[in-house]
Amino acid sequence: MVTPKGCKLLEFNCRFGDPETEVLMRLLDSDLYTICVACSKGTLASTEINWKAQNVVGIVLASEGYPAKPTVNRRIQGIPEHNEETVVFHAGTKITEDGLVTSGGRVLCVVSIGNSFQEARNRALAVSEQIKFEGKYYRKDIGHFLLNKGNVSYSASGVDIAEGNALIASIKDVCLATRTPGTESIGGFGALVDLKAEGFNTPQLVIGMDGVGTKIAVAEATGHFDGLGYDLVGMCVNDVLCHCARPVAFLDYYVTGRLVKEEAAAVIRSIAKACKESGCALVGGETAEMPGVYNPGQWDVAGCCIGAREASWPQLPLTDSVSEGDVLLALPSNGLHSNGFSLVRKIVSDNGFSYKEPAPWNPLVSIGEELLRPTKLYVKSVIEALKSGKVKAIAHITGGGITENLPRVFPEQVAGEIQCGSWPVPEVFDWLHSNGPVAPAEMLKTFNCGVGLVLVVSAENQEAVTDSLLEHGESAIYKIGNVVKKTTNEQIVYKTVENTFKYRFVKTQSRKINVGILISGAGSNMKKLIEKSLYNKSNCSVRVVISNKADAGGIAIARSYGIETVVVPSVGEREQYEALITQELEKRGIELICLAGFMRILTASFVNRWKNRIINIHPSLLPSFKGAHAVKLALEAGVKVAGCTAHFADVEVDAGAIIAQETVPVYKDDT
Repeated sequence: MVTPKGCKLLEFNCRFGDPETEVLMRLLDSDLYTICVACSKGTLASTEINWKAQNVVGIVLASEGYPAKPTVNRRIQGIPEHNEETVVFHAGTKITEDGLVTSGGRVLCVVSIGNSFQEARNRALAVSEQIKFEGKYYRKDIGHFLLNKGNVSYSASGVDIAEGNALIASIKDVCLATRTPGTESIGGFGALVDLKAEGFNTPQLVIGMDGVGTKIAVAEATGHFDGLGYDLVGMCVNDVLCHCARPVAFLDYYVTGRLVKEEAAAVIRSIAKACKESGCALVGGETAEMPGVYNPGQWDVAGCCIGAREASWPQLPLTDSVSEGDVLLALPSNGLHSNGFSLVRKIVSDNGFSYKEPAPWNPLVSIGEELLRPTKLYVKSVIEALKSGKVKAIAHITGGGITENLPRVFPEQVAGEIQCGSWPVPEVFDWLHSNGPVAPAEMLKTFNCGVGLVLVVSAENQEAVTDSLLEHGESAIYKIGNVVKKTTNEQIVYKTVENTFKYRFVKTQSRKINVGILISGAGSNMKKLIEKSLYNKSNCSVRVVISNKADAGGIAIARSYGIETVVVPSVGEREQYEALITQELEKRGIELICLAGFMRILTASFVNRWKNRIINIHPSLLPSFKGAHAVKLALEAGVKVAGCTAHFADVEVDAGAIIAQETVPVYKDDT
């Protein structure tokens, strides 16, 4: 099947009832019985099989309602006798007192042969038209891509106009539902916004633009796209709100390498719903299919919000009026909103989590669903408080967290003193903090950590602003700190930062296996092993790295990770040398040895002493290409696939039981 992500193999069809098989059988020029006997006797390889040097086309005649609920018992007429040119295969038919009738969805398959593809196709189409039954339908475009090979079309370049038109048709109603009195004209080359009709007398425009970042990758991994529209709209309208403006119109830009109507429609429908909730009209947009610039599975979305404000409204932020003693009021977020997802994805990947596994803090939903919670829209609950003149400034807490966003509304001489623990931090942030692990300061600088907006108000207006927010739909408001005099270079000072996170999801793990790594060189394999052992989900603890060479580059790398290193020089008898290594390993309670580029042959006594507890990493697909020159030998042999093997060490070199293997292709000019 040709999909937006390339060709996908669904199955090998070799049943005689499959149209894929029926067309091939018409080209067979050998006795099928002879072939079947050869298969049963195991002599197929020596059996000569001949095929006709002709073209064949098969067209399925289906019944109305197929594939969901096909109509049956419809009388069939006009089927021709089989001949050299055309055979009609029966699939969903039966004989009744009234004659031949339909009994399934795929009723017949008309298969015709011709000396050219065009001749075979024309014959099959003619017979398909000749056969009659009520509700019959069939594809008339079979093989159109072969017939049109000489012509170049826009679709041939990778742009599917039909899919784009189908998308527009599917989202038209939901977009029109967002219209407001001043945005009746939607769908032209541009959109007219009548601000007088919107209720403004002396309007000023405020414009905001944003995207949703790599949250798209999580939506792609989970198949859930219907919250991204809220993220896009939320990021834009919340920004506009910070200037005491009401959003009135929104435009989106959806770009992809190959348009998938269902995915795009889910995103745009959610954009329309979020616009409606924010009181602004989705007045237009652009859906761009850009093959060659974007890969088939790649896409992105951006939005632009046009807001309006009366000139008489407070022109926020009133930066110069922000002063010591002012109160910082926080409105809760709905989760991560749309920031920090590159770090989120790294934490998920590094720890081996699946987006589909249950969230540790809420088993009723998946990790992916929690991460994709849509951005909260604050317009309707906040705008009246802003218009009242009792708010000095408002900060949208997006990328950069409180640390970088709140200073944007401060004058240079003041700072924000934040009392950590004064607002509830959603569990998802505790989970990210624990599993990164991510330092509290980095968390507060990357994520909103449960705070979506911060309002700066004077102490005497705190109660009035709080009442207005509650009256218009906010469920909770938290005083998280005050404005203070700036005494350092920092404009945000966190107090009792240890109270921010509760460490609820630190993994309480059973004892880790003590591992010793043996190296001889640069330690590139060793470095990856050490890094993996540091993840919370790892069952290993690297206690020591032993090298037979004092100048091995891996020694410095191991020490940089705080791991003890020991050099045991390659001198003396092998048994004596290995006794020293065993002594160092036993001294540290080592239970598992990993050979990561260790260039000495181990004796039988050492291997047997540590039987099934020595793992070797070998750069080939064992049992092929053993020894120190595995890669060179593989290239000389001209193999097309190489790889890596992790296996238990045995007395014979590279002969122990295989634990895991991975393959890589070998290309013509590889070295």
